[in-house]
Amino acid sequence: MIVLLGVLVVIIGFATRRNPLLVVGVAGIATGLLGGLSPREVIAAFGDGFASSRAVTIFAITLPVIGLLERYGLQEQARRLITRFAGLTTGRFLALYLLLRQITAALGLQSVFGHAQTVRPLAAPMAEGAAERKNGPLTDKAREKVRSFAASADNVGLFFGEDVFLAVGSILLITGFVNTTYHTHLEPLQLALWAIPTAVCALVIHGGRLLRLDRQLERELGGPAAKSGGKNSLRESAGAESAAKTAPKNSARGTTK
Repeated sequence: MIVLLGVLVVIIGFATRRNPLLVVGVAGIATGLLGGLSPREVIAAFGDGFASSRAVTIFAITLPVIGLLERYGLQEQARRLITRFAGLTTGRFLALYLLLRQITAALGLQSVFGHAQTVRPLAAPMAEGAAERKNGPLTDKAREKVRSFAASADNVGLFFGEDVFLAVGSILLITGFVNTTYHTHLEPLQLALWAIPTAVCALVIHGGRLLRLDRQLERELGGPAAKSGGKNSLRESAGAESAAKTAPKNSARGTTK
């Protein structure tokens, strides 16, 4: 039971908002030492884990590529592209992205979309462009809200879509644990089928929240109607000012005559 103190280290580290990588590393070292491993064996375990999951470090290649694309105008081109679709609002675009994310995750394509390769360089700028086209310039608060909803669409789509895939790690872990502990014969297909209703509910609930985002942005930014009314009031005030300026000139001309 003393080995489980590593879990306590993780809980305390996350509760105090420490660096996640540091927290997990310290928890792993503490667990290994409490389990009777020598410092050399702990380091060897870290090395074996890193060597067996080298795909985790693929971000070291993707991030510089995405940075170069953003430097040469990827986000600006994404904003221009979304302006060509007049009926595609921010909420509709993000709901469509949520649906595509769930479908691809259910097919086992978890790396097709993602925060680093899709949300930041493409999805978030396109959602912002759709909001700017409908409501005008965005405030900092509205821009952060659009970005957060873009990130949530990716999170929800991946989290509830990947459980439908048979060979995902969580499904295999559950079936292996249940079959070994309780001596049953649970197939991954059974868990995947039960995950479909949950994925559909997540799509409907979060998709509704994304569609409601359009009305929220209209209320916060004034919407097209309020802006057109503001323009008309500016024109009326300008006309009144010009009339007031020309009135004294006309009266002065009448007196000289």
